[in-house]
Amino acid sequence: MSRQYVIRRLLVMIPSLLGISVILFCVLAMAPGDPFAELAANPAIPPEVAASLRAKFGLDDPVWMRYLHWIAAMARGDWGFSFASRIDVDTLILQRLPTTLMVIGAAQLLAIVVALPVGVLAGTRPYSIFDQVANTLAFVGFSLPTFFTGLLLILVFSVKLEWLPMVYRADLNVTGWQWVVEQVRQSIMPVLVLGLFQGASLVRYVRSAVLDVVRLDYVTTARSKGIGERRVITRHIVRTALIPVVTLVALQMPIIFGGALVTEQIFRVPGIGSLLISAMLANDTPVVMAVTFVLACLVVFFNFIADVLYGWLDPRISYR
Repeated sequence: MSRQYVIRRLLVMIPSLLGISVILFCVLAMAPGDPFAELAANPAIPPEVAASLRAKFGLDDPVWMRYLHWIAAMARGDWGFSFASRIDVDTLILQRLPTTLMVIGAAQLLAIVVALPVGVLAGTRPYSIFDQVANTLAFVGFSLPTFFTGLLLILVFSVKLEWLPMVYRADLNVTGWQWVVEQVRQSIMPVLVLGLFQGASLVRYVRSAVLDVVRLDYVTTARSKGIGERRVITRHIVRTALIPVVTLVALQMPIIFGGALVTEQIFRVPGIGSLLISAMLANDTPVVMAVTFVLACLVVFFNFIADVLYGWLDPRISYR
């Protein structure tokens, strides 16, 4: 994979992020609500104080001017000030983002670890009992919404069995290995909800990709040369079948973040999704803009990772 290929993909990200930022900023500017509505309605606050605050934050400026001020401030590392939390937006996001990335990363890893072997086995043994069972469980898995499976897990493992904590706590009063154990216990249900939902759809896609590859001539030729079945699957089938699977994983990142919004609300996970919802309810525009832009950056970044993986899985792509 050439360095020029990676550089080209990095350069493509810049106009994509600029376009996303323009759309997000304009949509939020047209949305109803005023972050200073309660301040203006408070009789204890003089009108001139409210007017000076609006002027300070540029709320009465034209949209294009506010956007230019915002993008210039973002380039300097100034993400704005939270009207509701009374702290800098970047500090607020950095407090929440690691938790979200940990939960989403673990869920995505679980989905891949489950989907790849199950999908490959189902694709290499089509219409077998294993394939039928895997297909049935996959259909059930991605047919159930995350809020339903989340509540079901809470009912079973928290209410009935009392094995796992119902609410995710960021302030655990333990240290050392006990902290690790408690962190794993409270992460099990959120990770299962997101990971199994994502893994169910991946199983179907991996199976379909493997079925397309096993019929190709070079796979038949490899088998006719006496190469072992395990080597044929790992060296000739899986690597080719992974190319469209990488596409699906990258394109489904917005769905994962969307599912994380619901999951964080159900389990009270103090992540970036719950921060976004609370900021929307409080009309905290700087936080909403920053969080949505961070989520957009993460989606673009994962698509960049997918492009890099394309070049590794199929070297011909890096020369196009």
